[in-house]
Order: sequence, then C-alpha cells, then structure tokens
Amino acid sequence: MVGENISLQPLGGGAEIYVSKNHTFGTDAVLLSNFAKPRRSERAVDLGTGCGIIPALWMRDNSVAKAFGLEISKEAVALAEQTISYNGWQNKMSVINGDIRNPFLHLPKGEFNLVTCNPPYKASGAGLLSATSADKTARHETMCDLRDVISAAAGLLTFGGRLAICQRPERLGEIISLMAEHKIEPKELRLVCKTEGCEPWLVLVKGRLGGGKGMRILPNLNIYKQDGELSNEMLEIYGPYKLEYK
Repeated sequence: MVGENISLQPLGGGAEIYVSKNHTFGTDAVLLSNFAKPRRSERAVDLGTGCGIIPALWMRDNSVAKAFGLEISKEAVALAEQTISYNGWQNKMSVINGDIRNPFLHLPKGEFNLVTCNPPYKASGAGLLSATSADKTARHETMCDLRDVISAAAGLLTFGGRLAICQRPERLGEIISLMAEHKIEPKELRLVCKTEGCEPWLVLVKGRLGGGKGMRILPNLNIYKQDGELSNEMLEIYGPYKLEYK
C-alpha cells in the first residue's frame, strides 16, 4: 500500500500501476488492449483511460512509439502520472486531463494511428445509477456516450487509422451504425464469453477510418474452461506474467 486508498499493482515485466478504490481496471480493459494490436511505430491514444491501464500495458510490452490517454477525472489522471513517473515512461506515455466531448483542446486532429476506448456500458436512462460519482462516470453515459466516443476517434485518427472499442453485445448495432456515420468501416468483430456455450457478455469491435467494405468475424473468446480454469487463450493474453486480473 502507498496510501489509504491507493496501491501499486504489478503488471509484470517489472512494471507496476497505481490504482485506487475508485479507479482500477478489469478484464475488459486487458482484452481491449490485446485486441487493439498496436504497432511499435505508432502513436496511440486511449479515451477515458481511467488509471491509464491500457497505455500502461502498451508501455509494458513496448508495443507503441508513443501512448496517450485522455481522462476527465483529475484523481485518475494523478494516478496515471504516478505510474508514468514510477516506471520511467515520461518520454513515451502521457495522460491528459480532458473531456472526450471536446478532445481537440488537448490532442491534435488526424495524428493517431490507433484510438481505443472502454466506454460506459449503460446508456443514459438505462438502469439505476451507481452510488459513487466515479462509478457513474465509468459505467453510465453521464459524461459521454457512444456518439461522443466514435466522433472523437474519427477526428483523432489518421486516414486508415484504427478504432478499437469494447461494449456490451446488446449495443453492437449502435456501434456499427455510428462507425458508418463517421466513415469508420468495421473490420473485425469478436464476442467474449465466460465459458463455451454461454451467451456473450462483451463484444470487441475494430474499425478503420476510410476502410473498404468487409468485416472479419473472429472465433468467440472464452475466458474460462468448463472446469473454471482460465482458457489457454486467456493465459496467452495475460502473457508470461500470470496476472490475477479482476
């Protein structure tokens, strides 16, 4: 522990990340980071980055030239800044306090090869709001919605750049429609299930700005085997670090 509500968690490979009770991360962020498939020559930005988990994983794996995060919570940005300093990533990673609804106050237009976002899953007015302010922002579309995310991505991407996003499967239609509206052609789709035969709980979608027609449907990703152990693919995604993600 490094504070009353703040702790350092190992990411493997000697890297660690600062998290708090309000700003931590889950399996969906790890899956999105892996699904995005950044390249070492690229500039990538994660929208609504929270504690900075997705850029931190890219830094751990040395998989991008420069990683950025945009986050509206000053508390979360402070955690990410501590992570950057602790790991010595000051020259390759930056997390900015800003609003997805107006990203160009802080980030340049048309200069990113890859944009990712793990957005709030619950649409405005859908279900009871979470108890805390941080949970409301992370889980409900109180501060931004899917249109805001995809519009921001379209403006940030270079022509041919990629957007990778995760969401609940019931909102897949919205994602496809909004991508088309913003000239982002869906190119890859993958459903994530707890175990084989279960209804999917997450969908991963990747699109290309100005891309041609045609989308690849990947095999379902199962988190667990029937015996409750992590699937072989999940072990590969977690890598040699054998992390205990939530």
